[in-house]
Amino acid sequence: MNKAMVTIGIILMFILGVVAINLITSQQTGQELDYYLLKDTTEAAMQDSMMTLDFYGETGLNRMDKERFVESFIRRFADSVDATRDYDIYFVDLNETPPKASVRIVSKSNYLNRNEATTIDTSVDMIIETTYQNDQYTTNLLDPNNQTSTKNKTEELKKGK
Repeated sequence: MNKAMVTIGIILMFILGVVAINLITSQQTGQELDYYLLKDTTEAAMQDSMMTLDFYGETGLNRMDKERFVESFIRRFADSVDATRDYDIYFVDLNETPPKASVRIVSKSNYLNRNEATTIDTSVDMIIETTYQNDQYTTNLLDPNNQTSTKNKTEELKKGK
């Protein structure tokens, strides 16, 4: 009887050890997979949402379409995920010129009860840079010799001009 109980105890300890290792491994690999999935999906969606070369030729600026980015991101992300996790997607910041996107995903494991599941919070910021071009609007706005800037108007009002 004593040897049978020791054998059952060893088998139970083995099963508990395998379950614990499985949960820890799922958490660690899930975080790494989420990061690379988010990074690659954001980069590809930004490339998809870039405006045409006509816009770049006219203005010298790269521009990203926000709606096209969100549509492309969600489509690519949905194609790449598996059914073992639940995902919440947050678009923290989207900027059209210069193209910048900050995306955050929160994933929950489906192994346990959803209320007690571990969550993984991953975020990424991406910006597309090109050779430096002069943006005339920004250059004129920041130029101290520009008579239309707000700073110069405030100084003129203080001097009484």
